[in-house]
Amino acid sequence: MAFRKRNVALARSPAESPATESPSSPASHPVPAPPSPGTRPSPIDGRPTTSTGSPSLDCILAGHAGLPLGNSILIGESGTTDYAGALLRFYAAEGVVQGHRVHVVGMGEVWGRELPGIAEEKDKRREGKERAEKMKIAWRYEGLGAHGSSRERGAVGSPATSTGDAVGEAAVFCHTFDLARRLSLPVGSAIDYIPIPRTAGSPFVEILKNLQKQIAKSPPSSIHRLVIPSLMSPALYPPGASHPAAVLPFLHGLRALLRSYPTRLTAVMTLPLTLYPRSSGVVRWMEILSDGVFELSPFPYSHMESLATSAGTTKDEERPQGMFAVHKLPVFHERGGGGSTEGLGEDLAFTLSRRKFVVAKFSLPPLEGDTEAQGAAVREATGNAMPRKQDLEF
Repeated sequence: MAFRKRNVALARSPAESPATESPSSPASHPVPAPPSPGTRPSPIDGRPTTSTGSPSLDCILAGHAGLPLGNSILIGESGTTDYAGALLRFYAAEGVVQGHRVHVVGMGEVWGRELPGIAEEKDKRREGKERAEKMKIAWRYEGLGAHGSSRERGAVGSPATSTGDAVGEAAVFCHTFDLARRLSLPVGSAIDYIPIPRTAGSPFVEILKNLQKQIAKSPPSSIHRLVIPSLMSPALYPPGASHPAAVLPFLHGLRALLRSYPTRLTAVMTLPLTLYPRSSGVVRWMEILSDGVFELSPFPYSHMESLATSAGTTKDEERPQGMFAVHKLPVFHERGGGGSTEGLGEDLAFTLSRRKFVVAKFSLPPLEGDTEAQGAAVREATGNAMPRKQDLEF
């Protein structure tokens, strides 16, 4: 009886050549190319997706956990606030960090220098890992584990640890940005500023030609992001840009360009709904020609003040700043729309903080006199959702 270790793989003999392999052998199959930086396959149908810079917004995109390449998003906002502009900055900053080519229409270099920087979370992650390791070891063996920790877990500056951290950082799909910090743009910045021509005709023709030229001369593996802030705004565009004969052919051409490059191009646009309401015909056609349509409705100041002084709110609870409506989702077909899209039929609200844009379910705070509802809200916010004594009695 031959004694041989079962966990040792058998090596191929030198005499065996690759020509003698059968077509069904694993070595004969081509190895799939790795995905481009900042992209990953969709869990629904495997199509490549990229992050919008906001994890909560990625989660509601029809279950694809990101924006599918070759699609566009139109974000409308009513009022004089600029929450949609913060979403555009997250989207552009994510593209710059991932090495994508970012095209900004109608804005100059000042807009690019105001992109948020990456938040510093290394210390918090290290503290969380140390706390988790301490919880795994019993308190009476903590000293023993610390005595042999350098030999068992490896030193902090060991090559294995640094390599693992580098791989983890390179595989980040969506970064966390800080609006109080500024993103340091690399040398030869990947931001392309497309000016709006002041011509008598439609300004969108030159914009579309410029975008198509930039994509055509770039490498086939490059990913492009198109950012269009305040589409048809009179402060940026000439008066004729808001005419349906000018903006609708542009969206037709952009849609054709997205379909021509289904694995290389995405687009996010914002629209001031105060100037162009959704009841107008041109806006309805713009929504039809866009793959995803969202609407931001910020709360008035008096309503936000009442939410802040409500008895049901706590210090750590994030108060919503407006309503978030989903009118249309990209690639919403029979295989999409499941998974993470649970609760889209309910009312959604958004909260813009210093480091993130959060979309969550909206619920009104309890009334002042309803002590039972106030206690339940406080317990839910603090994570201590223990049942009451009378609820446990049969």
